[in-house]
Amino acid sequence: MTTSLAMPSASELLPLLPELVLIGGAFALLIADLFIEARHKVWTHFLSVLLLVVVLAMLATGTGGQGVVFNDMFVRDTAADVMKIAIVLMSTLTLVYGWSYLRERNLYQGEIPVLILFATAGMMMLVSAGSLVIVYLGLELLALSSYALVAADRDNGKATEAAMKYIVLGSLASGLLLYGMSLVYGATGSLHLDAINAAIAGSEQRTLLLTGTVFMVAGVAFKLGAAPFHMWLPDVYQGATAPVALFISSAPKLAAFGMAYRLLETGVGPLADEWKWLLAGLSAVSLVVGNLMAIAQSNLKRMLAYSTVSHIGFLLMGLAGGDERGYAAALFYAISYALMSTAAFGAIIALSRQGFEAENIDDFKGLNARNPWMAGLVLCTMVSLAGIPVFLGFWAKLLVLGAAVQGGMLWLALLGVICAVVGCFYYLRVVKVMYFDEPVGAPLPAHNDRVLGVVLGVNSLGLLALGLAWNPIMVWCQRAFM
Repeated sequence: MTTSLAMPSASELLPLLPELVLIGGAFALLIADLFIEARHKVWTHFLSVLLLVVVLAMLATGTGGQGVVFNDMFVRDTAADVMKIAIVLMSTLTLVYGWSYLRERNLYQGEIPVLILFATAGMMMLVSAGSLVIVYLGLELLALSSYALVAADRDNGKATEAAMKYIVLGSLASGLLLYGMSLVYGATGSLHLDAINAAIAGSEQRTLLLTGTVFMVAGVAFKLGAAPFHMWLPDVYQGATAPVALFISSAPKLAAFGMAYRLLETGVGPLADEWKWLLAGLSAVSLVVGNLMAIAQSNLKRMLAYSTVSHIGFLLMGLAGGDERGYAAALFYAISYALMSTAAFGAIIALSRQGFEAENIDDFKGLNARNPWMAGLVLCTMVSLAGIPVFLGFWAKLLVLGAAVQGGMLWLALLGVICAVVGCFYYLRVVKVMYFDEPVGAPLPAHNDRVLGVVLGVNSLGLLALGLAWNPIMVWCQRAFM
């Protein structure tokens, strides 16, 4: 089956304008960085942030308009715009948080912000995919950039080991996803997601379709970090530099949610009765494994990695609940978790210094006695991750639990409640050591990066402010699936 693909005119490319600006700017910065001296690399970083701000403004104002491009292979709709705004915001926060950290350790390389720009472009393509080809293209652009980012600290053995594990397991997951796509294509004869959806009802290859769907769900589960496909998460979070771990923990989770929505709802939606139970099973395993493993961790970055697994369990709970309310709740959860994760890793960055990484829970002992303001910001982040009222994390959990109940999965909602209570233990342990344990070691010098301090303050306190005014965000997410 062949399809002629005529080159669209300039006016027809307008929905693709944010991606074109981002990719064009990334290539321009990649070339310009070759001529920028090492002591002036801040310009590459600053221009990367500026480029992301421009793209964010274009998305927020609807520049280019919504529509389809390349014979419906690229789709820009409300859902895509909502997810792209959140993705670009997380990428911008990564660059803002990361500058002083990388500069202090002489790790700054001009390619780091450029790789983040290309990864962001891949994520934007993922959430706008109307074809299996665009899904895979966006996924690989994100994956290859992420592998390089993890290995950016070339003299760090842990970073190299983490990158190798990430590459090997990521390649395996990409192979599973591609194999599932090929089975679905063989059963329907189309690469377009809407055509696949329409062809399923009359297809006699139901076994082939279900097999392909299982493999695609496995690929999505790996990219999200759901158990039992979570093996790469702890090593990558611990081995990567804190800014890279911040990036991987936030924006790609939104992109993976977008990929899941496009593949499962837009593509194989008629098989929802089957794949929803797959998601429910992954959700249950992620909740149990993530919380139990997080309890045993003394390294904060590994604890956050295993807690990510449990949070993915809640996100999948919303997807398993199905219909527009479930998808909106899952998107709300993805956005909320991304904001909470950036604050958590932002605190690690703010407390770290040259020769000292604040990545162990014991490093936070007595923080309130030394720096009450920073202890308060970490408190806001941890209680929000734990789902304590009235912080943002509480409403995120409540909404996905409600979606599971409405979707007829009361058992999964009850398991989620139990695991949420278990999760409070390891988050509140960080609060306990900050406020009730004696400080260890000599006090660290105050951080002189005022921008980092302001951004972390807004990020952490925003979890409380958004918890008090969460409804507009939920309405925004619901509008994406109307």
